Amino acid sequence: MALHKGPHGADDSQERRRLALNPFFGEADPTAGMTSAPPRHRLPDGPLPPATAYGLVHDELMLDGNSRLNLATFVTTWMEPQAGVLMAECRDKNMIDKDEYPRTAELEKRCVAMLADLWHAPDPSAVVGCSTTGSSEACMLAGMALKRRWAKKNADRYPSTARPNLVMGVNVQVCWEKFCTFWEVEARLVPMEGDRYHLDPEAAAALCDENTIGVVAVLGSTFDGSYEPVAELCAALDALRESGGPDVPVHVDGASGAMVAPFLDEDLAWDFRLPRVSSINTSGHKYGLVYPGVGWALWRSPAELPEELVFRVNYLGGDMPTFALNFSRPGAQVVAQYYTFLRLGRDGYRAVQQASRDVARGLAERIEALGDFELLTRGDELPVFAFTTGPDVTAYDVFDVSRRLREHGWLVPAYTFPAHREDLSVLRIVCRNGFSSDLAALLVEDLRLLLPELRAQSGPADRDKNAATSFHH
Repeated sequence: MALHKGPHGADDSQERRRLALNPFFGEADPTAGMTSAPPRHRLPDGPLPPATAYGLVHDELMLDGNSRLNLATFVTTWMEPQAGVLMAECRDKNMIDKDEYPRTAELEKRCVAMLADLWHAPDPSAVVGCSTTGSSEACMLAGMALKRRWAKKNADRYPSTARPNLVMGVNVQVCWEKFCTFWEVEARLVPMEGDRYHLDPEAAAALCDENTIGVVAVLGSTFDGSYEPVAELCAALDALRESGGPDVPVHVDGASGAMVAPFLDEDLAWDFRLPRVSSINTSGHKYGLVYPGVGWALWRSPAELPEELVFRVNYLGGDMPTFALNFSRPGAQVVAQYYTFLRLGRDGYRAVQQASRDVARGLAERIEALGDFELLTRGDELPVFAFTTGPDVTAYDVFDVSRRLREHGWLVPAYTFPAHREDLSVLRIVCRNGFSSDLAALLVEDLRLLLPELRAQSGPADRDKNAATSFHH
């Protein structure tokens, strides 16, 4: 969320504000009561008719990009109308008031149980979990549980002499950097190297010591859509333990992949089938196919979630545990998640995710066939792929491509990779439900039409590359 500051040099003159208002926004007479428009940076002196207020806000929002053409975001941009109706019916229900909205609370419990079963928990009834505002909050909760468990085991050294650390790849989502900063945990990052764009299991194990609270494995890197090798990581940590090293738990950040792999990569071991995996999070509002914002955090058993972090809420005369950073939020997204689980089932999710993967793979092949680009990934894990310009392309760069596609309405992020691969700048495309093969064909056609102009440039445009990118994970 951006930090907003006050206006600087904004032109709020009376004449300019008067002309900002469409005369038709008058309640009855287009010529009456339209001498001035409300100010933009202070509360108006009086009320406006609802149609007028709506018209002002609606018109300004037209300048936002079209979310369906946003190929940067992982967030769901399409749901069925029935889901929208349910969300509208539940937007006034506060999720934290579980005793007041017991059926909404029950649907949350059912979603947790469904995910526990989906992720192969040894005993789904023993799994503890909760909904969150998104996977970022879920990651914070998982990190807090890891740190608290470690702190209890090391009470004789912490906080007096020991400083906890968390091992992860440099490609992790920014929420993990926030967690380490907010909760005073040292971030130990495994750098990228060569054609490996995510965590290396042996390198991660080598960074672990007695102060390591856990290792984060990402099932679906936001940089290129690839899965990190969770099973290989667990094996490396098993070997570390057997050699006398620390016993380090693994958290799987499955923000996207935890709602793709169970349906398309059923034989891939990444979840609670691996005993070292203590917790998993996902984004319901990404490949969970729900509008933002809802996430989920699950722990293998109550032993992985320290009791002192859990708050108790009276629920239908009983006891319901809650664990969250956020409190008041609407129940709409949780209800929409339950609706989607019921609506699709396993076969439906498999069909939807397979369609997204097929579109991604087909689009990647067509972009590669243009001849100017090289693929880093092909969309065969997450329905996401990254590509860069070929070695012979010198007239333009990926930032030029991103800028020119934006002129056609497409939001395709261009960004530079992190430490040890800062030399690599790429474009990344996220294929979601609602991004059809027809839309993919239109994107390829627009890109094909742009190439002659890009090839005719004398060189890449000189600009601040940090400003050029639209990639924010």
